[in-house]
Amino acid sequence: MRVQSSATTASRIAVAPEREQPGLGTLQAALGVIAFSLTFPATAWGLEGFGPWSLVAVRSVLAAVIAGGALLALRVPPPARRHWPGLAVVAAGVVLGFPLLTTLALETSTTAHAAVVVGLLPLTTALFSALRVGTRPSRTFWAAALAGAAAVLAFTVQQSGGALSTADLYLFAALLVCAAGYTEGGRLARVMPGWHVIGWALVLCLPLTVPVAAFALAREPVHLTAHSVTGLLWVAAGSQFLGLVVWYRGMAAVGIPKASQLQLAQPLLTLVWSVLLLGEHLTVAAPLTAVAVLVCIAVTQRARG
Repeated sequence: MRVQSSATTASRIAVAPEREQPGLGTLQAALGVIAFSLTFPATAWGLEGFGPWSLVAVRSVLAAVIAGGALLALRVPPPARRHWPGLAVVAAGVVLGFPLLTTLALETSTTAHAAVVVGLLPLTTALFSALRVGTRPSRTFWAAALAGAAAVLAFTVQQSGGALSTADLYLFAALLVCAAGYTEGGRLARVMPGWHVIGWALVLCLPLTVPVAAFALAREPVHLTAHSVTGLLWVAAGSQFLGLVVWYRGMAAVGIPKASQLQLAQPLLTLVWSVLLLGEHLTVAAPLTAVAVLVCIAVTQRARG
């Protein structure tokens, strides 16, 4: 009995979420933002050689293979039954919904225009968190969050010429499903390691993504180039798995609302990558907006909920 008790205790310790210090949690969330900032440029590269459905399905399958391999190698037991509904929300929002909707949008939209969804994502995530988790940030927090979101929204809309298109419907829908997935993933990361959250969500999608990938690859043209392959590999390994691992760990350590505000810097980072990787041009408004965003981030990180 004593041996069994020790084994059970060791098993629980092995799957317990890591206790992160706030500073380390902020760093991990920031690393997640950097990884996510490359998603739109990498998706644009991927669309050079793959159709939208092929790109989304194949990236999910590849990410699931990486995550599933890690879960299997480390002999991670499946989550408790009560956690599977939350994992389904993560899968629907982060693994399937956001990648598909933004990829469809990027077929007719520039990365600068698509960045508007990221500018609004921190505020939407904080709202979902308040409803789902019961967090109550202070008025100072909300004022800074709204100011930062407004600054990023004004900048990205100005960059895209202020025109609304069909792609906006995809972007705003992506905003909602991703915020729901982030919120649920951040909640689950409090009771299990962050990489387990995204790992099991990816594996959960395999019965759907594998046949969709096979169907889409058979019907959409594929042109393998250095750009398309690099873009596919990044959105699969970097954005879909590794970025979400550190992101969920960061949210578990510092809280969903504060971590989400770090994403205010993501549209600006995306624009920088767009210049370097896609040859897009920035206006003089970029550094001014960057300063405003950094101020808002500093205020939200210091405001107490």
